[in-house]
Amino acid sequence: MGNVSAAVVAVPAAAAVLVAVALLAPEETMVIGRLREFRPVHLFLAVFLPAAAATVYLMMRPRAVYLVDYACFRTAPNCRVPFATFLEHATQVPTLTERSVRFMTRLLERSGLGEETCLPPAHHYIPTYKYCTLDAARAEVDLVVFSAVDELFAKTGISPDDINILVVNCSLFCPTPSFVDMIVHRYKLRSDIRSMHLSGMGCSASLISIGLARNLLQVAPHGARALVVSTETITPNYYVGNERAMLLPNCLFRIGGAAALLSTSPANARFRLKHVVRTLTGAEDSAYHCVFQEEDEHGNIGINLSKDLMTIAGNALKANITAIAPLVLPASEQLKFALAFISRKALSGRVKPYIPDFRAAFEHFCIHAGGRAVIDELQRSLGLSDEQVEASRMALHRFGNTSSSSVWYELAYIEAKGRMRRGDRVWMIGFGSGFKCNSAAWECISPARDADGPWVTSIHRYPVDIPDVLKH
Repeated sequence: MGNVSAAVVAVPAAAAVLVAVALLAPEETMVIGRLREFRPVHLFLAVFLPAAAATVYLMMRPRAVYLVDYACFRTAPNCRVPFATFLEHATQVPTLTERSVRFMTRLLERSGLGEETCLPPAHHYIPTYKYCTLDAARAEVDLVVFSAVDELFAKTGISPDDINILVVNCSLFCPTPSFVDMIVHRYKLRSDIRSMHLSGMGCSASLISIGLARNLLQVAPHGARALVVSTETITPNYYVGNERAMLLPNCLFRIGGAAALLSTSPANARFRLKHVVRTLTGAEDSAYHCVFQEEDEHGNIGINLSKDLMTIAGNALKANITAIAPLVLPASEQLKFALAFISRKALSGRVKPYIPDFRAAFEHFCIHAGGRAVIDELQRSLGLSDEQVEASRMALHRFGNTSSSSVWYELAYIEAKGRMRRGDRVWMIGFGSGFKCNSAAWECISPARDADGPWVTSIHRYPVDIPDVLKH
């Protein structure tokens, strides 16, 4: 904004200089005398036109958006659910068969989750499904969302009155009043705040919220601030049927949430948002139905995860790579990618697709911790090392699948390990229902000074070895 102001001031200043020159006598200076030989049109083209063009460019150029800071919900020990506890509670659900419990046991043993993941308070009662009420779901929102937002305000020193934009995403729980109303009421936010609640967007919704907040900030006054909150309310989504494709979310999803503060002012900013790239493949029937909320034959509501999920996710990733590659890759990788793309088109796909080396574009990777298979597939597809996917595996082990907020727990892991450096680039990748693959690219301005955050009590124990099958 300062550049725009300077350009706006420069135009009338240039006009004043030209008027003064025109009033001077020719003999006062040789240079000024020669300027009088120019016609007005020449002077206009030489001074006014470039200044006006610079002004228009600076005013139309998208403003840079910065991440001031972020905070993740810190799970409490009393919410911890070891495998034995989870399975014991499952056996107390009368509609779940012994066969379904054995199936969930095998899933947990191969899931990549550890023994310290947490579920909301309602899931600690027996039988669980009787306590998954609307009030219990709201209580989970209060616990997760307000804890993360409280910590974010404490870290940044920002007053709630300074928030201009509020974007919240939660896919499966959409009460009335909405999440944004609950936050506005709790913190007494200003009456003219621009607020949105995104629902049904799946595990990639946090990056959609970041993109929406960026767009709103770029048309808001300079220095405006946007609060982005990402969570998934687990309480009302406990599936009590026996469809195997719908039992998987019970085993993987855990309590979690994150709050992030964005601004167009670089003051005290920790990261700069470089790019947000969204890919939606929902026009295809298989992609649209691969993560689908529905009722089973007995009327039990749950999320059905298709057996083709990994294939569909791979196709969405390829589309996202095609879009983000020209924005982030060095010239050499872009050339290889372009040649391979042209060859495949010319030879009707008979040439093996070239996967760019994104390690040349990013130092850190935050891959949505949707499950062990998701992380394995992305590591293989992108040619990443074990260390580059370590944050995703450890977040899955320590916190489980926290849905859209998982990428923030992974970023917190990298910082808690002291691996972030000024100038480092971070790639966040999220997958969600629809089917979506979304990306955000960040550049670090100021790394975290300490390991304070969701990993503060456990970072000294990580990384840990995660066996293919966990026997207990």
